[in-house]
Amino acid sequence: MTFEEYLDIAPYSLEKDKKRKFLLSELNNLISMHSQKSKEYHSILKAYGLIDKNFESLEDMPYLPVRLFKDYELKSCKDDEVIKTLTSSGTTSQKVSRIFLDKETSTLQTKALIKIMQAYLGKKRLPMLIIDTKAILKNRKMFSARGAGILGLSNFGRKHTYALDENMEIDFEVIENFLDEHKNEKIFIFGFTFMIWQYFYEKLKEQGKKLNLSNAILVHSGGWKKLIEKAVDNQTFKNSLKEQTGIQEIHDFYGMVEQVGSIFVECEEGHLHTPIFADIITRNPMTLKPNRFGEEGIIEVLSILPRSYPGHILLTEDLGTIIGEDDCPCGKKGKYFRVKGRLPKAEIRGCSDTHAFDTKDKK
Repeated sequence: MTFEEYLDIAPYSLEKDKKRKFLLSELNNLISMHSQKSKEYHSILKAYGLIDKNFESLEDMPYLPVRLFKDYELKSCKDDEVIKTLTSSGTTSQKVSRIFLDKETSTLQTKALIKIMQAYLGKKRLPMLIIDTKAILKNRKMFSARGAGILGLSNFGRKHTYALDENMEIDFEVIENFLDEHKNEKIFIFGFTFMIWQYFYEKLKEQGKKLNLSNAILVHSGGWKKLIEKAVDNQTFKNSLKEQTGIQEIHDFYGMVEQVGSIFVECEEGHLHTPIFADIITRNPMTLKPNRFGEEGIIEVLSILPRSYPGHILLTEDLGTIIGEDDCPCGKKGKYFRVKGRLPKAEIRGCSDTHAFDTKDKK
């Protein structure tokens, strides 16, 4: 099977043995390619005696701590091949990751994202309500993670409508006109978790207003740190929004700007799923040895998509647990897992977490 043929397969259809075999081959190729094209990545492999090594398991492959992208400009392409630079979330006092995309990587990541989201939204573009302000999309050449997330998910919608004005206040007239226009259609809603809670749900509740979003699919991500501090977990988030808006289909997803395209979306059973072109491993926080299923550890993410930068195998700063593989009641193949949160003392980095931090800092 060629790489192109592999990407055309349904994103949750491949059983573990076939998936693992393909990922192992592709990731070995990527390790070799990045070693040749990125002098920094080559130096790291050389320091550990891993040049020209063929790895026999995913667990033995070398990973980069995601924090390295904050300190170094890691790229595996020429400067004039970079068509877009993504930056991670970060408060005003933090360094941010800089991720360099060439045309090939951008295309692959877009294609992968389309395959994943169509599994949840269908192939037809839906009228889209974005729980954010249009002002976030200012520089089309250099996006923050928040802006990149909005732009990426916007590909799955039409009639894009922003629910918040430039002062982050709900624009009820705009929302009501949007809902009236599409009252007999399925609609797609996207936003970042904490911002949906603070600027949408809490404002609706404060003002005693309810909306009829029973025909909507909500996809959201990021910002759980601040919500957990408010004693709002995933189920509370869902139940509260259902009560205020009637929305029934709500999907969280886990992802990061350092591996755009390889997102892990929550199924109806409440589990995050790995698509065919990505995988996860959890590692013991003390020994960094791979965990067994059911053991909490540091999340490592693997993806065959990054070509212009060595972001194919990354050790995150998040804790999670792999629940199982190929046997989720929802029917999707692949590993499924849950995320607990950030490692102790790890910096705030979620899109809406950092927005909340910066806003608080400026008051």
